Amino acid sequence: MALQINKILCPTDFSDLSVRALNYAKGLTETFNAQLHCLHVIDEGLATSWSVLGPESVPVGPAVDDLQSLAEGQMQRFADEHLIGLKYTPLTKVVMGRPFVGIVAYAREHSIDLIVIGTHGRSGLTHALLGSTAERVVRKAPCPVLTVRDLDRAVTAP
Repeated sequence: MALQINKILCPTDFSDLSVRALNYAKGLTETFNAQLHCLHVIDEGLATSWSVLGPESVPVGPAVDDLQSLAEGQMQRFADEHLIGLKYTPLTKVVMGRPFVGIVAYAREHSIDLIVIGTHGRSGLTHALLGSTAERVVRKAPCPVLTVRDLDRAVTAP
């Protein structure tokens, strides 16, 4: 049985690392004649933490309602710069939620065959405090996941 990949999901936070993962995903779309899906999940934890000071406080960031339109604009600029020249028109989407939950839910809802995601490769205390979206996606995804790490980060032997 031949490996068949028709839909590839590449989540993005618009960082250089997610562009690196996107380049792998774009190459795979050409190899497998697949359609690319690009997803940005607005971290609801960060979005709502700005408003915990109460109604009398001065906002320290954009209103939650404005975050969606700001992120959609950022996704459009990202698509205009990085999602050109593909055989099939890529699908882009912006949602709010916990990043790993949004990625896994999108993969399930759209019958994604492969997720390509960047990982910072943190370990130790930093990993324990910040967690890893990519690691959670690997554990929960309904399909295979290709992680692309930051080659500029030093790697220590186990």
